[in-house]
Amino acid sequence: MDDVDEIVRLAELMYGSMGMDAFGEDWHLTATEHVRRRLGDDIAVFVIDAPTRPGRLAATGAGSIATRLPSPGNPSAKVGYMQWVVTEPAWRRRGFARAIAAALIDWFTDRGVPSVELHATRDGDGLYRKLGFHQGPNPGLRRRAD
Repeated sequence: MDDVDEIVRLAELMYGSMGMDAFGEDWHLTATEHVRRRLGDDIAVFVIDAPTRPGRLAATGAGSIATRLPSPGNPSAKVGYMQWVVTEPAWRRRGFARAIAAALIDWFTDRGVPSVELHATRDGDGLYRKLGFHQGPNPGLRRRAD
């Protein structure tokens, strides 16, 4: 729980690199509260400490488990979502994101989650494909409220 502020800081960095404004106080407070309340229940967060900066994280990644309606391909109705996988720019290209993604995949597997989804940036696409992620047969559609 000591790393929650750092986890959210890195998530803000990730969203900022995607052109999203994630630096508002409301978002930060909501994200922090969700991590504190749900950690160890339906979410897991894996972190890697910054090797030369005590108290700072070099990388992080989160996973959540949701229950949907069962289907023939997923009778357990469990589905995982991987997000907030981000590495501080100074620590990239050292395998940190791969280690975190692999830990999350193991966490999902240990909990009997047969399907894991994510949204990859261009920078992360190759890594996730190497870890077995692929575009599914049915395109994802999204509707946002006005």
